[in-house]
Amino acid sequence: MNSLPDKRRLATVLLAVLFSGTVPRAAFAQDRAYFVTYDHYLEERGNLEIAVASTTGLPKQDRPSYIAPWIELEYGITGWWTGELYLEGVAVNGQGSAFTGWRWESRFRPLTTERLINPVVYVEFEDITEASRIQKEIVGRGPLPAAPLDELRDEHARELEAKLILSSAVRGWNISENVIVEKNLSEDEGLEFGYSVGASRALGGLASGAPCRLCRENFVVGVEAYGGLGDSNDFGLADTRHFIAPVMAWHFSDRMTIKASAAFGLTDASDGYLLRFGWAYEFPLGGRR
Repeated sequence: MNSLPDKRRLATVLLAVLFSGTVPRAAFAQDRAYFVTYDHYLEERGNLEIAVASTTGLPKQDRPSYIAPWIELEYGITGWWTGELYLEGVAVNGQGSAFTGWRWESRFRPLTTERLINPVVYVEFEDITEASRIQKEIVGRGPLPAAPLDELRDEHARELEAKLILSSAVRGWNISENVIVEKNLSEDEGLEFGYSVGASRALGGLASGAPCRLCRENFVVGVEAYGGLGDSNDFGLADTRHFIAPVMAWHFSDRMTIKASAAFGLTDASDGYLLRFGWAYEFPLGGRR
């Protein structure tokens, strides 16, 4: 198993590779390469995006591996409001599988014109079990629960989550920062905090206009980092989970995107690795044709 300094050196190399060179175009508006970090682009009004994704976890200390798939239904309600429904599950090696719950999120963009920093307000209600493993956000402290799936699937939690999303388009780069606050409505406990940051860009410049699946401008690469920041009773980095993940998205067509990432756990509380894959297709129900 690699030591923490080795992982930090690897993260430094990845950042140096991803941030080298110059590309004069911003990443695609929708279908971001990130899996955890949000940027300021919303779904176009009247468009429905259907996405299928998964998180495969490879924990430390001989704990069983798992795969946690989820389905996203994202709809552009207005030009400044996007709503999204998540349905999620999990399969744990040697323990079976379970449905782990659902989430409803809304993202609101108060400023519709492009600014140096574009704020978005995110609110999500979650009705999930302690067996949830998709890890779309990480808050609080401590590792994931280690109890068997049969026990965790019966422990339900209703949670309210809020994010402040700050996102910028700078010389072809997207730079995004997310601050996360979460409250467990099922337990009498304090607030939990987390963060996510990301940077991404397209590999090519302006599209030539000719049909092309493998043109450089159809590929977006980047990196994101995310983790917990403790809670209102004990804010800080002690015993928290943190990951860094190179990400890549391939815009197979103007409506279809395929993306992947490999996250490296940076602390003892983190899983060793998280492998993520996703596919998304956009249907222009009432927007562009």
